Amino acid sequence: MRPRVSVQDSTLRNGNFSLRIDPVRSEDAGLYEAWVVYNTGVQSCQVDLGVITVTLSPPSPVVENEPLLLSCNSSHRASLVETRWFHNGHLVPTSGTFCSLHGALSILRPAMSNAGSWRCQLRYSDNEIISATYNLKILGFDGPTNPVVYAAAGSAAD
Repeated sequence: MRPRVSVQDSTLRNGNFSLRIDPVRSEDAGLYEAWVVYNTGVQSCQVDLGVITVTLSPPSPVVENEPLLLSCNSSHRASLVETRWFHNGHLVPTSGTFCSLHGALSILRPAMSNAGSWRCQLRYSDNEIISATYNLKILGFDGPTNPVVYAAAGSAAD
């Protein structure tokens, strides 16, 4: 897993045996175990790393008015009960423009107003709730709906 994994040597003397993974990938999910030998004793601990991913289809950049699909997947083993989507902190109603099915959100005609922070929240049969955020960027015109620009003859206009 190198060079994505590191152990902070400076904190070992204080009893901190943390493992840092940056960036985390889907395949990193699973059970991690640490063994520390100190004097005559052995200490061990186990950590189960779960990974959640949010993917965009088609991949960035998204063009205004072209359909997109945000998918949310987790390595959690229980069965998925509910998926909720939030845009800039507000719950998104899944009707009309937005359609949610099995951890995915379809936006049929994305607009510039749909850009920003999207968070999926997955609830499982064991009542575990997992969420992840995706920052959506949309290419399009962000201005008045009927723009009129006047320019003097002979001058430049943008």
